[in-house]
Amino acid sequence: MAVNLLPLSTLGAIENSDGSISFGLWLPWVSVADGNSVTLKIIHERDQFLQNIPPCEFRLSHSMRDPHGDFWSATVPIKGVQPAVAGSAWGQPGRYLYRYQLDNPNVGTLDWIIDPCAREFGPGKLSAFTLGYQPHQWSNTEASWKTPALSDLILYEINIAEFAGDIDRACLVLDYLADLGINAIEVMPLSNVALSVDWGYLPIGYFGVDERFGKRCDFQRLVDEAHQRGIAVIVDMVYGHTGSDFPYQDLYARLQYRENPFMGPFGEDYFGCSTDFNRPLTRDYFFSVNRHWLETYHVDGFRYDCVPNYWDGATGNGYANLVYATWQLTKQNIAAGQPYWNRFDAGAGVPLRLIQCAEQLEAPEEIVRTTYSNCTWQNKTYGAAKAIAKGKRSSLNDLGLSLGLHGYTELENHNGDSIPKTALQYLENHDHERFICNFGLSNPDKSNNWLFLEGDRSRWYMLQPYLIALLMGKGIPMLWQGEEFAENYFLPEEGLGRVAMLRPMRWELFYDTPGQQVSRLVRKLCRIRRNREHIRSGQYYFFNDWERYQSKGLLLFARYRDGAYTLIAVNTGGADQTVPFWFPIGGDYAEELESDGLGLLGVVAWQETQINIPSHYGRVWTSVVS
Repeated sequence: MAVNLLPLSTLGAIENSDGSISFGLWLPWVSVADGNSVTLKIIHERDQFLQNIPPCEFRLSHSMRDPHGDFWSATVPIKGVQPAVAGSAWGQPGRYLYRYQLDNPNVGTLDWIIDPCAREFGPGKLSAFTLGYQPHQWSNTEASWKTPALSDLILYEINIAEFAGDIDRACLVLDYLADLGINAIEVMPLSNVALSVDWGYLPIGYFGVDERFGKRCDFQRLVDEAHQRGIAVIVDMVYGHTGSDFPYQDLYARLQYRENPFMGPFGEDYFGCSTDFNRPLTRDYFFSVNRHWLETYHVDGFRYDCVPNYWDGATGNGYANLVYATWQLTKQNIAAGQPYWNRFDAGAGVPLRLIQCAEQLEAPEEIVRTTYSNCTWQNKTYGAAKAIAKGKRSSLNDLGLSLGLHGYTELENHNGDSIPKTALQYLENHDHERFICNFGLSNPDKSNNWLFLEGDRSRWYMLQPYLIALLMGKGIPMLWQGEEFAENYFLPEEGLGRVAMLRPMRWELFYDTPGQQVSRLVRKLCRIRRNREHIRSGQYYFFNDWERYQSKGLLLFARYRDGAYTLIAVNTGGADQTVPFWFPIGGDYAEELESDGLGLLGVVAWQETQINIPSHYGRVWTSVVS
């Protein structure tokens, strides 16, 4: 099904050269002929809490405008206009808050309607704009930035509020991430939400950065500075559902219409208020959101949350159609020479590097095989590792297979477009408790409130084999903020305690023994992965031998390509193990984790070699090319 870009130059709040602001929004099926009227209410941010300064009100005009029908608009002179109330900041530069009110003959006055295309947001149910707004001036190096290839990514997921507090402070930590070895961040939703403490998965506004985090130009600066440090930026987008205050949900529910031009049943209904991708406005809206973030913020791609909510098959109107249209839009902009879009162009005959990552946990193999998604979240690696940590050694078989992305395609051709395919690998993410919680819990709270449970950081060493396997495995390894220094928050499986409780990163943990030891290991592993192409993108082989390896708590797998060969051996148990192994390539092998006399010299190909793997740790032996 075709999708079209919304004319964003006429939607939302747009500043004109004379200092006036033009407002426009589509409200299908809400017409003057049916007795409706729409009022715009605006107040300067500095005046919002003053009881003697009410918002200024302006009546909107109605017209019919293709392709979505009833269109409401107004142009309001603001710059330099004298305020109606003495002492008001009206007419001065700065941030203004606004909302819409609908008067309907059947249900009366409906106030507090958000602008669905607002570029800025105020607290609660308020949209915003900045009079005299100055966009970020991109650095000279931005024009030459190239999004990394999928196989080169080492991903780090962050929640801005917990990671640093706001965008400004997040910029200060980019050097740390680059030094750690990270080259891509996945930012949890920046969209506007109704609550001040929230993960962001019930959006009510999509075209900007929530005021909790900062301004539009702040996030542009973060992307610019990340790119200068070789770090790509992926943003988490929630399109299959919204919060109840999203205007196309809120307004039409209050109007008591039997149908909705935007919302309604579609795919699964796991969360929030469902969006209906059979509606043209819905399809055009979210396609336009994608284009806006690619064009305005120079992001390198998207993580699409909860894909089942808008999945209707590989040829349907929902998710598959959106990622296809976004891919084609990127191709068109590259071909047209549009500024900055060449970040996705890796050269003739090389696939685009636009990152489109699905969260499709029910059928991750299918989503990458049948759509223009080039990667996906998947929980098999996480689930197998968790089971092993709980004592189920038989799950080492599952972990060995999932680390090699067993069952996943590596390359697909869709309509003549060659697209590499892969999946993410993780032990932690925002949805789950810290992995160290599997090794024991304690509660520092005297009242024993279970929300304050913590993993036992004295057992930090038990994390090591899992981190080694993760960062040496196939696919895109992802760390969750603080995982690299054994952050140990517990997270409940459900309830407001998951999303309405801020869990800021405790940077002080970086400096203690567990933090130092784990971060030292993560740095080593990231360096090995960066330096070894055959580990990033080579073949994978799992040595599935229960008697020799898994029964002893061991996991052995190889990464290899074009004569380069690395054996990764990890020990999840509490005792050192010495086992036989037959290397397919003879010669010397360097041990890359510790290197002090742990190399293997004069290995004879296919001859039994005894290898020792220390408890709760591992070895990474790489063939030395003479």
